[in-house]
Amino acid sequence: MAKILVVEDDKDLAENIEDWLKHESYTVEVAHTAELASELLATFFYDLLVLDWNLPGASGVELVKMYRAGGGLTSVLMITGKETVKDKEIGLDAGADDYLTKPFHLRELSARVRALLRRPRNALATVLSAGDISLDSATRQVKKGEQVIDLMPKEYALLEFFLRHPNQVFDQDAIIDHLWHSEKGVGIETVRTNIMRLRKKIDGDSEDSLIKNLRGQGYKLEWPIK
Repeated sequence: MAKILVVEDDKDLAENIEDWLKHESYTVEVAHTAELASELLATFFYDLLVLDWNLPGASGVELVKMYRAGGGLTSVLMITGKETVKDKEIGLDAGADDYLTKPFHLRELSARVRALLRRPRNALATVLSAGDISLDSATRQVKKGEQVIDLMPKEYALLEFFLRHPNQVFDQDAIIDHLWHSEKGVGIETVRTNIMRLRKKIDGDSEDSLIKNLRGQGYKLEWPIK
């Protein structure tokens, strides 16, 4: 089931949204500030972001701008008391995918969530690339330049996962959750081994890998390489 991050500083409303979405069988995490939300988005993968406009510190608009600028592709549902067309335009131009005006019925929230989770978006692109590495999800073919690379199924899944979420950091538990969630007995060493094998195949003679290991944090595909 989809994993949703709710960012709302009104703790009562956040709790109501969390309880409602969990009742609908979604996995839900909550952040009450833009700062915490930014940290979570940089560390974990979410299928949807439900984001309040008015937050302490950075606003929801500022947060989604930073998230999109960093390569974040997850759909964003903006919730706010602002009702003018101009306000909606600001939110959508910042990178939100949909807009829900307060007060709203939780059933409408559910409908918007379902619609966004069904919607084709950039994260579902067929051809993904970083540097000279390209992956065609329609043919499941991976190339380094013009040379086809033969990947094992989990190596392929890892590469596609990282290419769909460039510059986002994922710890080993998050990677296991999204790639081995239905398999038992999978641990950190499994992740390390598969990433090591993938690196050998996609990096070639380069001493600088696309997939970075951030000590104590996890892994990310960095593109462009800094």
